[in-house]
Amino acid sequence: MEPNPKKLFSSPPPTIEMTPVRARPGNSSSSPMATSTPLPENPAAIPYGIRLFRRLPRPSCLSRIAVYRILILLLTYFFYVAYHLARRPLGVVKNVLAQTDCSNVSLPQNLSPCDLEDLLRNRNGSWCSWEPFGGGDVDSKKKFSALDFTYRFSYAAGMIVAGHIAERTDLRLFVSFGMVMAGMFAIFNGMAYFWEIHAFSFFVVAQLFGGIFQGTGWPAVVPLMGNWFGKKRLGIIFGIWNSHTSVGNILGAVIAGVWVNQAWGYSFVVPGLIIMSCGIIAYFFVVVCPEDVGLPHPDHSDESMNTTTVTDSTDVSIYEDPTYPPTQARKEREQSQVDAAAPPVEKKAITMWQAVMIPGVIEFSLCLFFSKAVYYTFFFWLPVYIKQTTTAGNQNSADLSAVFDAGGIIGGIIAGAVSDATGGSATVCGVMFVLAIPSLYCMVLYVGQGFPVLITLLVITGLFVNGPYALITTAVSTDLGTRPSLVKNTHALATVAAVIDGMGSLGSAFGPLGAGLLSTYGWHGVFYFLIASQVVALLCLTRLIYREVRHWQQKRNRKMSVFQDQQPHLLNGKLNGKSVSRTGLDDSTLDKSASFTNGGRLQSSPV
Repeated sequence: MEPNPKKLFSSPPPTIEMTPVRARPGNSSSSPMATSTPLPENPAAIPYGIRLFRRLPRPSCLSRIAVYRILILLLTYFFYVAYHLARRPLGVVKNVLAQTDCSNVSLPQNLSPCDLEDLLRNRNGSWCSWEPFGGGDVDSKKKFSALDFTYRFSYAAGMIVAGHIAERTDLRLFVSFGMVMAGMFAIFNGMAYFWEIHAFSFFVVAQLFGGIFQGTGWPAVVPLMGNWFGKKRLGIIFGIWNSHTSVGNILGAVIAGVWVNQAWGYSFVVPGLIIMSCGIIAYFFVVVCPEDVGLPHPDHSDESMNTTTVTDSTDVSIYEDPTYPPTQARKEREQSQVDAAAPPVEKKAITMWQAVMIPGVIEFSLCLFFSKAVYYTFFFWLPVYIKQTTTAGNQNSADLSAVFDAGGIIGGIIAGAVSDATGGSATVCGVMFVLAIPSLYCMVLYVGQGFPVLITLLVITGLFVNGPYALITTAVSTDLGTRPSLVKNTHALATVAAVIDGMGSLGSAFGPLGAGLLSTYGWHGVFYFLIASQVVALLCLTRLIYREVRHWQQKRNRKMSVFQDQQPHLLNGKLNGKSVSRTGLDDSTLDKSASFTNGGRLQSSPV
């Protein structure tokens, strides 16, 4: 009889418990056979969809944890695509809610001649606008600015509260409930069209509660990614994963644009149904953490105990106090290895104040405040800007605004890749802020020069504006939320992500509000406001950029010191039995062979 095929989520076979063995120095290739007893599953935490799905055969090329990681990566990606897709419609339908030229719109057929004459006389040529947004260009922009501010402010407040709740509840139920409620209030917005509601307070209430439940997304999906991928450098992974922001904006603009000229209510209803469907999927398929299905946490895997790599003491955090004693830093790293071998204990959430006091959180939060102010000004006002400065109509303006998000996808991936390669997130953000300034100025200088010029500028501007925003909200938040300086056994990722992105969301509330008010005096003032915001965002990171540059200089000096001290060995072409180049040492050889004191003197590595 042939053996049964491997099950997709089947439990691992029993293993023999053995004491972890530390690899010998200079023999990093050795791989001791050290395993531990597999963790028991938590049946109550396994959703119903996974219980059925685990019956499917698993490809032999994929391990159990790899299958779960792929599942979580795809689920969280499409969940946040749905979140952004559902928050996009208002920016698209602004052009049809407040129209200044109704000459191309057919007149209503069911009005009497007197009513039609009164309509045209009282509406000043904008009779086709939707009340209460038909009071003229200035009045409508002020009302839209108030709605944008209401939405983004409630989003920021909701996110901070959601981060506090997410640390203390089941993330699967939390994200499922949040998406269903966010979809309901998106549909509630669109029902104003079908119910013929013209009260401004109705739109305010819809935006208020829509923003609150939209704030449940980020504090849920970031911890899910952190639970399954750990503390590894994830800049490039998060850069690709964070394209969900731009993909959601693009799909939201396209879907909302389909009905914007015919029945704009569907521009809200359809995205609302999509995110509600994703909420149902989350309930049936999200696995919160590896321990629930009998897998080790990525940061507590046996691999971390099988080999020992002694690295530069500054690897603890280049954002922390530079006078921090390296001996103490080494003790913390060694203690973290002991903690990884210890049996798992119940995690504790941290307070908001503890999250704020993590080195780097304040600087990146303030920076994201101004970065999001710029990004969401484009998010809410770009279709209006395109329509008023070009010959594009309502639907074409919505489609062209998606080009900005296409550039944002490229920017997020580039920022993540460069951050991984250099280890300098603040410097990467600073360079992109500098490059965004001339691109924003060109948006003012070359306005009205044709669609090819506009598309090129939107791609370039989207690249440099979205890159820092994507990097800070994903890889930086994850890195800061898993710092070794945190208290033992704390669970801080959702709180840190909520603090950083919550502060950024306050900027996204004030940015569109200021842009909407300034646009009544012309678009030049709006772009000068955006340029000033980029400059302030850069200044917020000045201290961190200085420390990153100094860290690179110190690392380079230490490499040169090692090279000079190893000259006699290099003459023989060998270093600890390993062939090396006469021009220098690679990073892996340096990290595995030496560590340094404050004075930079070479010492032998501890075993």
